[in-house]
Amino acid sequence: MKKTIALSLVLAASMSLAACSKKADDAAANAADTMAAEAVEGADNAADAAVNAADTAANATDAAGNAVDAAADAAANAADAAKK
Repeated sequence: MKKTIALSLVLAASMSLAACSKKADDAAANAADTMAAEAVEGADNAADAAVNAADTAANATDAAGNAVDAAADAAANAADAAKK
């Protein structure tokens, strides 16, 4: 009788450990999924920031080109005015 009770207690303890490890596995899998999703989101954000920086640089280049064109036009107008 004592052996039967001891065996059932060992079996119950084994079952509870198996149940706990499943929860731990689920928690680890959920944590891994969350970290992977956050890594992808971070990469997307970094890519967006790089595109925004490139757009800003292109806009600055366009503005500089426009300023050079305006200066050249002003110089040409001044030269034309000096001829008259």
